[in-house]
Parts: sequence; structure tokens; C-alpha cells
Amino acid sequence: MPDSAPPRAVLIIPALNEESAIGLTLDRVPRHLYRAVIVADNGSCDRTAAIARARGATVVSEPRRGYGAACLKALGHLPAETEAVVFMDADASDDPAEATLLLDPIFQGRADLVLGSRTLGRAEPGALQPHQALGNHLAAFLIRLLYGHPYTDLGPFRAIRVSALAQLGMRDRNYGWTVEMQIKALRRGLRVLEVPVSYRRRAGGASKVSGNLPASLLAGAKIIWTVFRLALRP
Repeated sequence: MPDSAPPRAVLIIPALNEESAIGLTLDRVPRHLYRAVIVADNGSCDRTAAIARARGATVVSEPRRGYGAACLKALGHLPAETEAVVFMDADASDDPAEATLLLDPIFQGRADLVLGSRTLGRAEPGALQPHQALGNHLAAFLIRLLYGHPYTDLGPFRAIRVSALAQLGMRDRNYGWTVEMQIKALRRGLRVLEVPVSYRRRAGGASKVSGNLPASLLAGAKIIWTVFRLALRP
């Protein structure tokens, strides 16, 4: 992308009580890549929203809890002429500088959806919990069995062409968001690519999902249910 060209992408960061990490995450974002950086505050009761605004992000509020709900709210605030959207977690576990690995294949016309694979990339020891890795492996196995595509990860760091996203009719409002996108992309015949990305241990605090066993089991069950639910749809 030429330096003089206006940025064509928007970054969306869903966030829930991430005051210890959101500032660090936003400080690392290469702002020249984006028309806007949108933090979707998912009902935080700490200073997440205030810190994000102070760092220059656009903050939208979605008090109804759910990762997918936060993403859907943010998508309703995309600036005009946005061509691609990058999704990234708020906990500083992803490397924002690697967004070019996701965006380049889209802007070069080689892909519609590009997924950052922590399995193919470099995951810091302890960053991926054993139950996370097991859940990802099981979901990827089921997708390959039912849809014939060898995904390696369901990682949240991803980019998608806006026109392609509009075809998917995304509906899931919580843990099934990522796998819904990946399955619907296959069913719509989108060009899907996985690229290796880095993954660090989160910055401060415990994850609402991977750091909480009941939440992890609930998330895993929802992901597996979504795989089968979509397989049964015409």
C-alpha cells in the first residue's frame, strides 16, 4: 500500500475489564494502517473505556455481554469506504505489528479472510493453556471432518474483507463468533488463508475464558455446538 494512500482498514478490539492491558495494546498498534481503531467496551466496570479514549481510540459500548455482541456493535460504526476489518484481543497477547501479515493478502487480492494461526506461529510458553490447545484441536478436527478444510486454529487475530464479511450474516453473540466466521467463509466459497503469528501471555490479570475453567468449558461447548449447528443448516 503506497505511503500516500489513505488507510483502508479498521481495527476492532472487543474489551471487558482490561484496564491493565488496553493501554499497552493500543500503544503497540501501528496507527498508519487504520482509518480508525474501535474499542468495543463490553460492559466494563473499570477504566477500560477511559484509557482507550485517552489513547485516541473510538469507544463504542455494548453492555450485553458476549464477544460476538461486542464485535457486531463495533461493525455498526465502521467509517465509510472501509475495505477490511482486523479483529484483535485487548489483552496484549497478539502482536499488532503483525497485522500486515493479515492485511497484505487481502489488499493484494489473494484472500478474503486471513487468520492468524498461533499453532503455525510462535506461542510463548504458557500463553496457550492446555485446554485451549485441546479445544482448538478438537474444533479444527471437526471442521476438517465436516467441511474438508484443514484449519489449524480459531485464533481471534484475523482480517476479513468487508464485502466478504457482509456475505456471512454473522449472528453469534458470544463464544461461537470465531468458528461461525470460519465455517461460513467455507460455505460461501471465500478465499481463506492462515498465516503464522506470535502469541504472548496476556498482560495482567486472568483471562475471562482460558483463565476460568467453567468459562472455558462453556466456551468449548458453544464452539462445538456451533460447528454441528452450522453443519445441519441447509
